[in-house]
Amino acid sequence: MSENKSDHPEVPGGADRPAKTDAPGASASPHATPAGTPGAATSGSSGAAAERASTDAPASASALTPDAAGADSSGSGSDEEPVSAQVGAAPSAPPAGEPHDEAARTVARQQAEAAGAPRIPIEVVGDVGKEVPAPTETGTQDTTTQAAQPSPPQAGASPRPGAAPAGFGQAPDFTAQHPPPPHAIPPEPPRYLRPSDSAWSVFGRIIAARARQLFDRAGQRITQRTLRIGVSARIFHPEPGAAGLRGKTLQYLEESIAHWVMSRDVIVFMIPTVGHQGMLHPSNIRLRDYAKHLDGLLLQGGADVSPQTYAETAPRPEWPGDRVRDMYELELLHEFIESGKPVLGVCRGCQLINVAFGGSLYQDIATDVPTAGVHVSEHYDQHRHAVHFPEGSSLASMFPGRREAIVNSIHHQAVKSLGRDLTVEAVSSGDGLIEAVRYRRAPFVVGVQWHPEFHRAGGPELLDCTPLLDTFLRSARETRF
Repeated sequence: MSENKSDHPEVPGGADRPAKTDAPGASASPHATPAGTPGAATSGSSGAAAERASTDAPASASALTPDAAGADSSGSGSDEEPVSAQVGAAPSAPPAGEPHDEAARTVARQQAEAAGAPRIPIEVVGDVGKEVPAPTETGTQDTTTQAAQPSPPQAGASPRPGAAPAGFGQAPDFTAQHPPPPHAIPPEPPRYLRPSDSAWSVFGRIIAARARQLFDRAGQRITQRTLRIGVSARIFHPEPGAAGLRGKTLQYLEESIAHWVMSRDVIVFMIPTVGHQGMLHPSNIRLRDYAKHLDGLLLQGGADVSPQTYAETAPRPEWPGDRVRDMYELELLHEFIESGKPVLGVCRGCQLINVAFGGSLYQDIATDVPTAGVHVSEHYDQHRHAVHFPEGSSLASMFPGRREAIVNSIHHQAVKSLGRDLTVEAVSSGDGLIEAVRYRRAPFVVGVQWHPEFHRAGGPELLDCTPLLDTFLRSARETRF
């Protein structure tokens, strides 16, 4: 048998393997090829490389690369001996080969790095991005890795700027139990629940509370809705032979009376005469429809009440009154009274209320009552006199602490005989003529002879009639159904 047999059968004869020696002499290796054999000739062709690989100088060992260490003499093969086997055979080498063993370990480490071993980046302040080799399978780390890793933080020491918090990057533990702290769960039911409460009792209270809310909202919509007050219309009759508007029938209201009512945030509607027998535009609308949809009625002043309305004749032709308006307002008054809606009459309205219940009027105060004071003058609403509130009258309760007041006076007619179920609310202080009346069989049907809408402009000495208006509107709100 030939003695130049290789240690690796798969490489024939070991011809292309580089020589490995542990000593300067070739005879020191147990696998050295004798001189004069064919293997010796092959190894001689790469003598320079073998000599560099077999030297004991540390500089030459550190100069080796993984490609040079693992390649054969022809540069086309690699050493098939495992690195672990080479590293594990180092302790059995003679003492003279210790520098060579150190070089072999360096080569093995370089081969491991070249083979793609995982590397772990470690962020260190001042040296971010530095990489060190991963720990070995035995759990040990290279001395360079240990030197590069930062020391664990001391207890109580503040973390360095940029350092990750403790436990950062660790996988969450879903099996860990986190019970609530003590006293977090009350030992007894909430206090808003009664000890005897059941699911049905709580449900019943919820339904009752919701029902109360719905009824309250509905009540607010009804009771807080803006009041709608109707005002009777003044009528301008056409003049015979006149052209333009003077030849037409006009219906209007005075601005002051509308603004007086609107001052309490109330909507005002002028109620026109109905035309169910009209020649041009007949309709089915009746005055009772206004009484049904409006909350109250205000009868404004204007022309005299016709003597025909209370079964008398006019003593003078210039005092015929307005029979058409009388019939219109009387029907309107009775419709609102039957609907339970309040009525306030001003000047002519006060006289109409008295006539509506069978009373009569002085057609001219100066003629019929010569001893009476002056109740009308060329100063119009600037003319005034005193009135007195009798004991027990509703006006005395509207103006507590007052029995006398100053009011304006713009009328030449006055209440003569009092109508049915009417009471006197105010009288003129000088002559005792009736200045206000009230119908007892209705919540609020009151007539005053003066014009309260003009009082604010007349000065502070005139009676502030805001309580009268508020009482009228309060009754309208209470009787709106």
